[in-house]
Amino acid sequence: PAPSTTAPAASSPTPASPAQSAAAIARTRLQVAPIVGASVEAAAPLTAELQTRARQRGITLAGSTDQTATHVLKGYFSAISEGSDTTVIYVWDIYDPSGNRLHRINGQQKAPSVKGGDGWTAVAPATMQGIADQTVDQFAAWLGGQAG
Repeated sequence: PAPSTTAPAASSPTPASPAQSAAAIARTRLQVAPIVGASVEAAAPLTAELQTRARQRGITLAGSTDQTATHVLKGYFSAISEGSDTTVIYVWDIYDPSGNRLHRINGQQKAPSVKGGDGWTAVAPATMQGIADQTVDQFAAWLGGQAG
């Protein structure tokens, strides 16, 4: 008779191994939807840094017409200037290709306002780049947690 094999218990999910996390990230094709709420000038450094950070993390970005995307990232932004500081509030929703929301990343980044600016004109490119870095890192961590 053939030796019997016992399947691992499915009651408690085990954390993904680094190899499983890397495999999940390697399979990902992330499409970034147009940013909502931010000016084109503010969104440009964000988008550029998203691309750079995604490459560093091994995440492939899909173009806007690419039908092979596994995840779609939609960002909603607002900027509030108070005194000498401007706070950028952001929400990213991650969708599957069918439009089902899978995860949300949100936060805020407070930084000194660019001199003479108000709202988006007060937001330094470095602030948006920092948000991009945090977003990709949180997305990668979430993806890694899905592996297994």
